[in-house]
Amino acid sequence: MKFDQIEYFLKVNHRGVITTKQKNGALHSSIIVCGAFNGKAAFVAVRGKSAKVRNLRQDTNCSLLVVKNDWREWINLEGEAQLFDYQNSDPEYMRKLLRELFNVCGDAEHPDWEEYDRAMVKQDAVAILINPVKIYGLIR
Repeated sequence: MKFDQIEYFLKVNHRGVITTKQKNGALHSSIIVCGAFNGKAAFVAVRGKSAKVRNLRQDTNCSLLVVKNDWREWINLEGEAQLFDYQNSDPEYMRKLLRELFNVCGDAEHPDWEEYDRAMVKQDAVAILINPVKIYGLIR
């Protein structure tokens, strides 16, 4: 499968599980809210010190499973993650990127963007884009 064939699925299904590799080689899975952004799968790790972020900083290879609410359709993307945070990106770029990812990973506008911006800075949020190398699953 190619990304353009499954992009619509990511635009309406936001429940996902990201699997990363720990330093000792063991796998780590986390539930996330995800979406499609500029030809890539995307999500925000609201806590920059989370295990998934720590793992992705060591090894950018990951797997993202996205499921429909009833679990009857799913896709899996394997690929490399790009991490954007306030240490490696311009603060204004981060503010805009985090807002855009909030919108593509959900179904509603945030009620207070300034509050959201402050929370993302305080929690050291990380924007994560996954460039898919392999995509497979069951979608109708």
